[in-house]
Amino acid sequence: MNENALCTKTHEYVLDLGNNTFETGITDYEIEQLGDIVFIELPEVGSEFVKNEVFATVESVKAASEIYMPVSGKIIEINDEVVNQPERLNDENYNDKWLVKFESEADQLEFADLMDYSDYKEELL
Repeated sequence: MNENALCTKTHEYVLDLGNNTFETGITDYEIEQLGDIVFIELPEVGSEFVKNEVFATVESVKAASEIYMPVSGKIIEINDEVVNQPERLNDENYNDKWLVKFESEADQLEFADLMDYSDYKEELL
């Protein structure tokens, strides 16, 4: 996972790609907790979500998990590879584990409760 990512307490991450564009997905910890992922439902491109709104569902052999938007934004791209082959999220060598890319004009208040990846890892202990 990218060390520059910011993480939520509900195990999503957000990575700033520049020009008000971000990617988000679930953290490596969440992937490990879910176990073998078998299905992913992502929103349509153009969909808009507010911070903490459910934007995706990930199902594993253990459970289904709702995925929350870490900051408000408009979906500009979905990761078709993980939709078509959700088990790839479990592959340690697979790098493109993001779920969606989105544009956001969110202010700093929306980022205030996000943690640096190192702080997130410490909170898991």
